[in-house]
Amino acid sequence: MAANWDLLGHQWAVQLLVGQLAAKRLRHAYLFTGPAGVGKRTLALRLAQALNCTNPPALGEFCGACRACKGFSRMQHPDLLLLELQEGDREIKVAAVRELSRQLSRTPLEARFQIALLRDFQQANEEAANALLKTLEEPNPSVLLCITAPDVDSLPETIVSRCEVIRLRPMSIGPLAAELAESLKVDQAHANLLASLSGGLPGAAIRLHGDPGALEQRSQWLADCEQLLPAGRVQRFAFAEKAAKDREKLRSQLLVWLSFWRDVLLRAGGLTADGTGVAALSNPDRAERINSLADSLGLAAVQQGVAALERTLEQLNTNINARLALEVLLLDLPTVNK
Repeated sequence: MAANWDLLGHQWAVQLLVGQLAAKRLRHAYLFTGPAGVGKRTLALRLAQALNCTNPPALGEFCGACRACKGFSRMQHPDLLLLELQEGDREIKVAAVRELSRQLSRTPLEARFQIALLRDFQQANEEAANALLKTLEEPNPSVLLCITAPDVDSLPETIVSRCEVIRLRPMSIGPLAAELAESLKVDQAHANLLASLSGGLPGAAIRLHGDPGALEQRSQWLADCEQLLPAGRVQRFAFAEKAAKDREKLRSQLLVWLSFWRDVLLRAGGLTADGTGVAALSNPDRAERINSLADSLGLAAVQQGVAALERTLEQLNTNINARLALEVLLLDLPTVNK
């Protein structure tokens, strides 16, 4: 087992939990907050491993090889109870919370502790959230509740106040890239790209690494963006007709374009993201083109492009005609001579 519970970053959180385990002062419920991909679920599962490992190398640690460690790591242990939004539902319902509470009333089947993992519990309706309170107020001593949510404000205060809150934040790009290069055995340039594209979110970076198709799609979308720069109205409208047929895919494509144009804006405005005088780019593999566009277009034109992209993305959340919105966007984006 790695000293950091096989996690990328969040060493402070691991040290906190290891200390509580070693001192036998573990809380009955934890609320892990942070953006998607930051590592909330992974940290909860590592805590489950440390709590239930049958051959721990030291207090607060886990071996990673015993049946309990493997089962919790794979989310396939009989004493791991998962509660999350079901496919087709718009919210987590009270019936699911009541069923979870019923199962938690029994003794563990194999492990020392039952682990209840309530993922994205901000999606629970009011009745479901209220149903959880009894379990939080009268905890079974052989149960550990792990709740995840984006932030404390997305949950009722009555739930937050009954949990110990572990606030996870994105890592700095440099340290994450260094850890990715070591853990994934990839070259530093690729690690830098993963760290940048993920916005410092370890889980998102790992998922991106495991999905080469997503990286290829991003490259194609950026190629489309650059190819349209010298294009005239006819070519741009032809692109709009084709791209607007899949609204969700279009939204994803425009988000990639927006990250690119925000990089150009950083360079055009001479802004810094890390205080060193050099702006940290979200698309470091396109640095040469980004610098060229910033120099040739100027700040005002780039600001107009970024504003147009942001406006179009907002419009796509409404019932606006996607093709019309995209055509207007393409007219507002800068034109660059070949």
